[in-house]
Amino acid sequence: MTDDVPVAVRIAERFREVNGDHPMTADDDAYVSAQFVPLDVLCAALGRDADEVRRLMLAGLLPLPGYLRSDGAEMVPRDLFALAEAAGGVDRLRAWFTGHWEDPDRGDEEWAAYLSGQYVCLHAVTPANIRRKEELTAEITAYLAAAGADAAAGVDPSPEWRAALHARVDALDALEPAFTAYDRLRFGGPVSRDTCVDAPRALFPRTGD
Repeated sequence: MTDDVPVAVRIAERFREVNGDHPMTADDDAYVSAQFVPLDVLCAALGRDADEVRRLMLAGLLPLPGYLRSDGAEMVPRDLFALAEAAGGVDRLRAWFTGHWEDPDRGDEEWAAYLSGQYVCLHAVTPANIRRKEELTAEITAYLAAAGADAAAGVDPSPEWRAALHARVDALDALEPAFTAYDRLRFGGPVSRDTCVDAPRALFPRTGD
């Protein structure tokens, strides 16, 4: 029966259901250890019961770990509980979180994404940062599409255009960590840093660079 399975094992099973079963390399482990903290360590520091937190994750009240390190450690952000505290408790978190979107369906989609633990694309996972990242990636994508159309017409980007592009790229860069090779496996290809930070900088260097 499910109740006979240790809750940590159930978390690992749920994590692999969401992310697939991809190997973590030594470089992946080093990146994750620098960016995140083991759930047991965080809970011990905060006086929380780690298994109770795992049950909240399985119940869809807190997000899953962002990574499973190769030693099995459940790696979570250091501010794992910040949004629940802002909302007034885990039972109020969903309503507080989804209320940041006018469209209820969109709010529910973002809530599901938040619970997956896959918002490892942000230093701080908040509704405001999620929305800002979406705005920036859409704007950068539009700038790159316009540049492609201009190039086809033989028009070079102006200095003002480059400055506007780089302002957005820099803003996104400040929101996002570096990612690791494991992320590109579980997400099935390039991540937003590849397409909306590194690529624009390579294609359109700053004037004077």
